[in-house]
Formats: sequence, structure tokens, C-alpha cells
Amino acid sequence: MIKDIKGLHHVTSMASDARRNNRFFTDTLGLRRVKQTVNFDDPNVYHLYYGDQTGSAGTVMTYFPFPNMMLGRPGVGEVGETQFSVPKGALRFWQDRFTAHSVDGLKTDTVFGANRLHFMGRDGDSLALIESADDNRAPWLADGIASDAAILGFAGARFSLHDTAATEELLGFMGYQRAGKEGDVTRFIIPNGNGADTIDVAALPKTPFARQGAGSVHHIAFAVENREKQLEVRKALMDTGYQVTPVIDRDYFWAIYFRTPGGVLFEIATNEPGFNRDEDTAHLGEALKLPSRYEEFRDQIQANLKPLAA
Repeated sequence: MIKDIKGLHHVTSMASDARRNNRFFTDTLGLRRVKQTVNFDDPNVYHLYYGDQTGSAGTVMTYFPFPNMMLGRPGVGEVGETQFSVPKGALRFWQDRFTAHSVDGLKTDTVFGANRLHFMGRDGDSLALIESADDNRAPWLADGIASDAAILGFAGARFSLHDTAATEELLGFMGYQRAGKEGDVTRFIIPNGNGADTIDVAALPKTPFARQGAGSVHHIAFAVENREKQLEVRKALMDTGYQVTPVIDRDYFWAIYFRTPGGVLFEIATNEPGFNRDEDTAHLGEALKLPSRYEEFRDQIQANLKPLAA
């Protein structure tokens, strides 16, 4: 069994408009944009990162905003809901704020004993705020959002699957422990994790498969401390029969990827070197940063990117 995974590192989704995506996550949700760079495979598309003050593992939502991308269709074989942690009692504030900002899909309920507010991103992204009484992470404080309401990072995510058995076995191998079941949803938790330590697995045998597009999660990344631990995890996965990519340098972390039995794309990402490797912490996300192989094309790339500010 793998013992080095500490919870989520980041979640990467897709969007149809960079400016609208940036405004929603920085203005409406009050997260900090910790990096603006480009897609490694398509430098004419932004890769935007939103999180806490430093972009700590377990707080960072990232987006590939492909201009005018077709909306995704929710279904099985994907991350069905990305869940953020907020302080106990904060949901009333967020209901009022979301109403004022014309956020769609508002619905409150209780999951595994915690209050949840479901809402939708600007491309129909399935998102939720979940109250926590014992999450001690320090939030990024945006204008108009106090510390008793601000988003603390991820709580976790929910997978939507036809058959959950193989994915549940994989999560157990990755160090997650079964923590309960409500209806068709089984909860798994990483002990002594980084706060973003919960995965819910929903069994939906009659639901059609998802079609990826704007509003869909592209992949979900799990955190390990460093490259040494990452190589150990890679070997353990490959010894178990998973087809895992070589290690890829993503500038702010190293990454490996593999497809899970339920269809969800998993990444294992390192906490090192972090988002301040090429920017001072006080100025994270302010300048466009490019992978070195694209730096000579900076003028052309910038000309093709829509400015994030209106």
C-alpha cells in the first residue's frame, strides 16, 4: 500500500472564456490567482491557477480556458463535483453572495454530517462549499470576504462512476480509508492529510457517460512531498499493473499521470518546487510566465491571448 499521498494537490478543469473564468474565481470566490501561464501542449491557451496565498497543495483549482469551447455533458467516468472547505457557519454568507453575483445551481443539503452548498461555475462546473469545524488552514482574504467565511482550500471531490469496485480498491491502495456510506456514495479519507483529504465515490450504474468540455474536470491531482516519494509511488502503481507516464516537469511541480478503471485521469504531483520559483510571493499570478521552450515566442503568444482584465 502507498503511504506517501497526503490528499489532493490540485484539480484541473476546462473553461470557455479566460476573462470570465478569472473573474469568477478571483472576484466571486475570492481565491488568489497564483499563476498565469500557458497550456504546455497549446501555448495559445492560458493555464490559470487559483488558490491560497502561496498556492499550497490542496488549495489550487486550475483551468485551461479554450475560447468558445463546447460545454461538457455531466455523466459517469469523471469528477462529478469539486468540493471546497469553508468555516462552520459560512454558508449563509455564500448564499447571499452567490445570489448577488447571479451564480446558478444553488442547493443546500447535508453530506456525511456537514452542511453543503452546491453551486455552478460559469460553464456549468459542478462545485460545492462544505462547512468544516476543524479546518485550520489560513485562507487568502479577498475584498469583501472575511476570515470566518473565506475558502480554506479543497475539502475533496466526488467521483461519478458506473461501477465503483475497482476505483475503491485503487483508493485503498493509495492510502485512503473507507469512512462511511450514504445512499450510493461511499466516502474515503486520507488519515493525517493536508486538509484536502476526502474522496466520495458515487455509484451511478444507469447514468450515461460524461462528455468532456467546458465545465468538465480534465484531471485530478494527488500530492506527494517530493520527487523521491513520487518515484516510489510510480513504481508501486506500475508494479500493480497501471500504465503510468514518465515524470513530466510542469515548472511548479513534477507530474505523473494514469487512467483509472472508472475513467478518471489521475495525476500524482509533487509539492516542490512551488509557485514562487519564478515570482516573489507578493506578486504571484501578476505576470504571464511561459515554459522555457516558449519564451522565444513570447510576443506572438501574448498577442494571441485575451487579456484577463476587462
